[in-house]
Amino acid sequence: MAEILLRRLAELATLSDSPDGLTRLFLSPAHKRAVALVAGWMQEAGMDTHLDAIGNLVGRKGNGKTLLLGSHIDTVRDAGWYDGNFGVLAAIAAVQAAGELPYAVEIIAFGDEEGVRFPQTLSGSRAVAGRFDPAALAGLDADGVSMGAALSAFGCNPDGVAAVARNPAEVLGYVELHIEQGPVLEAEDLAVGVVTAINGASRFAVVVTGDAGHAGTVPMAMRRDALAAAAEMILAVEAVGRSAPELVATVGALAVHPGAPNSVPGVVKFSIDVRAPVDAARHEAVLAITNAFDRIAGSRNVDLSLTQTHDAPAVSCSGRLREFLSAAVTANGIVPRFLPSGAGHDAMAVADLCPVAMLFVRCKRGISHTPEESITPEDAQVAVDVLVEFLRKFRNDD
Repeated sequence: MAEILLRRLAELATLSDSPDGLTRLFLSPAHKRAVALVAGWMQEAGMDTHLDAIGNLVGRKGNGKTLLLGSHIDTVRDAGWYDGNFGVLAAIAAVQAAGELPYAVEIIAFGDEEGVRFPQTLSGSRAVAGRFDPAALAGLDADGVSMGAALSAFGCNPDGVAAVARNPAEVLGYVELHIEQGPVLEAEDLAVGVVTAINGASRFAVVVTGDAGHAGTVPMAMRRDALAAAAEMILAVEAVGRSAPELVATVGALAVHPGAPNSVPGVVKFSIDVRAPVDAARHEAVLAITNAFDRIAGSRNVDLSLTQTHDAPAVSCSGRLREFLSAAVTANGIVPRFLPSGAGHDAMAVADLCPVAMLFVRCKRGISHTPEESITPEDAQVAVDVLVEFLRKFRNDD
């Protein structure tokens, strides 16, 4: 089974908008070809398929209340083969292997998890959860094409997006397989792990303003060095990130003006990204960072601007679904490892509809969003086996 799955992943990876590497953007020609290819594999697994109004590919098998499975088939630019794609194709393999089930199953290949083409992200999963903002249809890509126009060209009906929303009373839950995108499972020599929560995230744009000047003529005691102040602030971000388990804080972008080797920096702009599986811990971290920034700005006599650019609450995974997943992991001879997800996933949006759960699969060196993404056939097989066991043992409380 793993051999077929990895062969399909390799074939899917050939469908790219770029001749160099894998780039498959939402509603692009490569996305259109991917939908046709994956639909064929869903049909081989005995599923009925359709493309919904927001560009999600849906495969369905069975009758009655429905368990949702899936992930996304869009990618970042210059992507790896497994982010998102593995979850969709592994779900197809598991549904085919599981046989008849006492409930319906839908596999959804979401089209817009990465948010690379249009201003909004998670469009497909938001629509399924009934949380899609119709204003997003007017959002433009880099070529000035609106999402609504792109949907129409793709063969979808933008006026029908609201009807994509599922009825919560008819949905049993959502389970997503995904590569870990982190190093924990590899470090502990585990093939899979059960996700406890998807971290909430806060992002800020920071501007530190001092006085630019000549590097040779401005005395050290008289400087308002924006970069020196920013450097101290960045170390404060790191210190806060290290202050609590499962909390992370990152400065990932930095711009220095005038940016010359013989100039005292006058303006520095940088980003902050703070994440935690518990929102209270994230909020406390943000407060600690802002207090430290105020102190540093005052001591170094620089001006500070801090603007929040993103805020997403943490999503807890369903305890009941986690129990079924951990039992399936145990049945495959593995001690369950519980861990949070630091990255966002479609499950974050689907959580507004129904209980959600995720199973992580070990990836080499924790690398993701690059062509170096890698998993082993053995781990791929374990992940499918765990999902098959889950599907066979899962029961609704009703």
